[in-house]
Amino acid sequence: MSAREERHAPLTAPTALYDQARHLLGGSAGGIPPWRGYGLPRRTATGARPLSGEEAWSAVREAFSPLPGDAVTLQRRFARLGVEARHRHLVRSVVAELPLPAGERDAARTLGRRLVRTASTVPAVTAGIALLGRLGTLEDVACLRVLAVFRDLTGMAVDALDLLDRRSAAVVWLAVRARRDELQPLVHALWAGDRRAVRAELVSLPASPRFVNSAVARRIAEACQLSDLLDGDPDDTRLLARAGGLLVRMGQSRGDVSDLLAYRDGLRVYELVVSRAGRLPPTLDNAAMLLSLALDLSSGIGVLLDWPPGLRAALLEALGRLLAEPRWVSAGASAGDAEQRRRSDWIRRTGRQPFRSPAAPGGFRIEVVAGDPAHRAPIEARVLIDGRPVVPALFGRGPAHSPEYLLDDGRLRAGTEPREVQLAEANCTEGCCGALYVTIRRDAHQVVWENWRQTLPGSREPAPALPACRFEAAAYEAEIARAAADCSWSWRTRAVARLIKAGLVENPDLLSRWDAGRGWIGSGCDDPDTAVVTFWYVPGLASGRPERADRPLQFRWVITDDGTAPESQAAAALRRLAHEDPKSYARVCGGSRERAEELGFAWPDSL
Repeated sequence: MSAREERHAPLTAPTALYDQARHLLGGSAGGIPPWRGYGLPRRTATGARPLSGEEAWSAVREAFSPLPGDAVTLQRRFARLGVEARHRHLVRSVVAELPLPAGERDAARTLGRRLVRTASTVPAVTAGIALLGRLGTLEDVACLRVLAVFRDLTGMAVDALDLLDRRSAAVVWLAVRARRDELQPLVHALWAGDRRAVRAELVSLPASPRFVNSAVARRIAEACQLSDLLDGDPDDTRLLARAGGLLVRMGQSRGDVSDLLAYRDGLRVYELVVSRAGRLPPTLDNAAMLLSLALDLSSGIGVLLDWPPGLRAALLEALGRLLAEPRWVSAGASAGDAEQRRRSDWIRRTGRQPFRSPAAPGGFRIEVVAGDPAHRAPIEARVLIDGRPVVPALFGRGPAHSPEYLLDDGRLRAGTEPREVQLAEANCTEGCCGALYVTIRRDAHQVVWENWRQTLPGSREPAPALPACRFEAAAYEAEIARAAADCSWSWRTRAVARLIKAGLVENPDLLSRWDAGRGWIGSGCDDPDTAVVTFWYVPGLASGRPERADRPLQFRWVITDDGTAPESQAAAALRRLAHEDPKSYARVCGGSRERAEELGFAWPDSL
């Protein structure tokens, strides 16, 4: 328990965790829990030997055999068997699998209610929450909402609330998990249940999306009961724009696919936003929002929603007609600063992409999608099979890989030798949250995608078995060639970087003559109006006698867009590499200070 929490703790702490949570809330400003909630009360160590994993599983199962008739009995069983707070996830899993015949459900529900209200130990309260997650009713919402303020119980309490009252679940989740100061006025209005204030704070949220990820966007929409707000004021264009922005954030590929798919009012809000979009003023922000929705509905996560026949196509058609109107085509034409100019250029390049004919049934298609630059969206080579995007449908923990990775390097091309290809990696890393792989091979006149594989370190759950997909080889190769040749999505410095990389792949001697090896090449992450070339320097590399190859020095060369054609800029960069040592104009960006000083290079202060 933190020092702040201890100041509010009673001199004689109540026995039940529920009573302790109520006491803590009563002493907080506005009755709202702090960000990250409260820590669980410390308990005196018993001195008993900790249970092993298998012992803990057996102990938790034994505690429920048979199902106890009262809360005190279960607490005593847990204490006798050595089940502690750290075993709460095991308790939850065992309760989820308990056989509960119809004749025992009322008794189990009653037990769950007694546990959450009277139990003083974490395993017992966890069991109560898990039982109410299976058998609870609206009567249990208030109690679960109180217990959710303990950070170690928040997840399971919110999961139970999600099944009973989505709004309450979302309000608690935002109060405990949404840390940004910009969100706090909305959270306070939601906690107080002030509908008028909720609407005012929702439309007043800052326009920047950087503090609203997919999970926060979903929970805001659920907590505000967004579809009801839209129904209540159909002429409120500020609310309409905010609703569209929340849908965009839920559908972002860097987010969790489950957020949009779990949003029960998703179809309704899509329909309301698109059907009323003509009432919006044709601003740059609104044009970018509507185009982002169209991209999602055509090849993104939005495709995976449970659409009634014809509705998604109708919404796309309506957006296509609206965005083709002159007032929307010219939106942002007078953009001022660099970010506005980049968004305007993105709309000009991408504006008609989502309204092309979709892949035919049984077809294979690749859509290279560049998202709104204001959102720092990744560039994806989205693979669609039978019109459905493969990566969010099968993986969902990160975006599809870039066109440079999948197309420029030829990874999707099929040969007689099977080749495993990584289609996507988790937003963090594969070592943390996994990746999606498929094996591609040529089989006579067909291309086969088979042996789908998901990696998820530490998971006990087997990956789902997925069927092989077969494509007519000529059509497959034609689609790969079309997607690789279509650079309409790209901006100038991205094209410059791709051309430089292609030149170095074709002629690696341009770098190796300077004892250098190619690194990452792309457009600048912080400044998209630059192309960045990185390389590794190892003395003696060109002669075949590298010195201390295990300690290379990394350099970064930044090429600023000069406004000329990408082909001209790339050719000039390659000519410079041919005649000038790049170490003389690039800057050190990696390696070690010691190695840099050994080789006579300055180590940057920023590293």
